[in-house]
Order: sequence, then structure tokens, then C-alpha cells
Amino acid sequence: MAILFLLLFLLSLLWNILLFKNNRKVLTDLTYIEDKLHHITDTGGQERILLHTNTKQVQSLLIKLNHLLDSKHQVAADHSNIERSMRKMLSNISHDLKTPLTVILGYIEMAENEKDPRRENLSDMLDIVKLKSAEVLDLIERFFELAKLESGDKDIELGKLDISELCRKVILDFSSILQKEEFDVAIDIPEYPIHVMGNEQAIIRILNNLVSNAIAYGSDGKFIGLKLSRKDNTAFIEVYDKGRGISESQQDRVFERMYTMEDSRNKHYQGSGLGLTITKRLVEQMNGSISLQSTPYVKTSFKIGLKWIN
Repeated sequence: MAILFLLLFLLSLLWNILLFKNNRKVLTDLTYIEDKLHHITDTGGQERILLHTNTKQVQSLLIKLNHLLDSKHQVAADHSNIERSMRKMLSNISHDLKTPLTVILGYIEMAENEKDPRRENLSDMLDIVKLKSAEVLDLIERFFELAKLESGDKDIELGKLDISELCRKVILDFSSILQKEEFDVAIDIPEYPIHVMGNEQAIIRILNNLVSNAIAYGSDGKFIGLKLSRKDNTAFIEVYDKGRGISESQQDRVFERMYTMEDSRNKHYQGSGLGLTITKRLVEQMNGSISLQSTPYVKTSFKIGLKWIN
């Protein structure tokens, strides 16, 4: 009996020793985790907490903390990207505003200093001033339209629309420009109506942006196409050209604010970089989708998907 009591005493003592050691290990681990969190917070580092432990509770805590740190790092990266984007946008807007305003002021000064202004010279100057003033106004309107869309201040009322008719109307509006620039045009619009849930003014704005871009950036190919189709519960509007296209590295960025593809921009056309951003925001407000595929001098295609209504 005495031996039995001795064994029980030894087992109890061993258990307490193991429990004490385990508690010390847990305390050491928690102290390390706390110090590491303080270091990451103070330095703004992008690291995670790495610790080898056999304690399940500490392992679970580490998993949750690292998930939180990953989220924090992602938020910080997104914030940094937004800041860079805003700085670039403001810089580009300042440049795009300064250029036409400089021309306007220059021609006004020329007109003021003209001692014997001839009517034809003055008329030419006024035409240029009018053109550049319109460029400034258009840029300001695009900027404020995008600001309203992104802030949620601009609501788009949705309803049932026949996009077959809208597509015909838009491409007809560009017919004189296309003829003048000697573009080949391929139109594939069904004779029957295709109805979608959308907003008429938004869809017209989207199509105007896409067709204008195809004419400006795809001018090398002298070709533009407009195709309307339907698959399952989605109607698709595709605008495409056969110009220089958009490289794969740039395709994910063309919808960013003020991104203008400087290396592939048509020298005779200086865009504001807001058109495609506005286009994407309008499509999103109609619960639609927009995609881009580009093979240089073969086909560069922007495809809009909207909810089809039977």
C-alpha cells in the first residue's frame, strides 16, 4: 500500500512539473507574439508571425492573427495604390488643363496685339480658342462625372431597353467620321429587338466612348466592328478594331483613372484617360460586365454584358 501511495505521489508530482513547464512554454510563446505584434505595428512592416509550437490553442491564435495581419497589409497596399493613382490623376489633369488653356491665352494675346486684324485671321483664331475651350470643358465634365459615379452621388435608373436600336443609332452618328477616315465597318446587329435591363443615356455614353476609342486608337487598322449577340441570360455588345492593340501588360490597367497607354497612344489623339474608367463604372452600375481581349493588328475587342430580358 505504501508503494502504491508513493507511485501516486510521484505521478502527481510529475504531472505538476509537466504542467508547469507547459505553462511556462505557453507564456514564453505569448510574450514572443506580443513583442512581434508591437514590432510590426511600430515599424509598419509587412511580415507575419512565425512560431513553432505544439500547443493547439497557440497555433489557432497564430492562424487568426496572421489572417488579420494579411488583411491589414492588403488594406495598406490598396491605400498606397489609391494615393499613387490620385497623385497621377491630379498631375495628368493639371497637364491636360494647362495645355489647351495656354493655347487659348496665346491666341487671345495675339488677337489683342494685332494692329490691323483681318477678319479671316481673327475667325481662325476664334475657332481654335473655341475648340480648346471645349476640350477644357469636356475634361472638367468627365472628371466630375467620374467623381459622382465613384462617390455614389449619381444614381442610374434602370429599365427595359432595346439595345438593337441604340446600337444602330450610335454607329449611325459616327458614319460621317468613319467615311471621312476611310474605315471599313462591320455591323452585326439582329433585325429583331434585344431587350436588356439598363439605362439609355448610360448605354449611349458607353458606346460613344468605345467607338471613339476604336477610331482613335485603332486608326492603323482602318477597321471598326460592332456586334450584338445573346447567350443564355446575357446580351453582349462588342466593339472591336484591327489597330495596334493593347499589350497584355497594359490590359489590366486600361480601366484605371487617367491611364492613357502612353507608348501606344495615337499621336494625333490625346485622350484624358477618363473615358474607359467612366465606361466601367457605368457598366457596373447597371450590374453588367466589361472585358477586353487584344491581339495587335488582328482584333482588339471590348465586350459589354448586360442582363437580357425575355
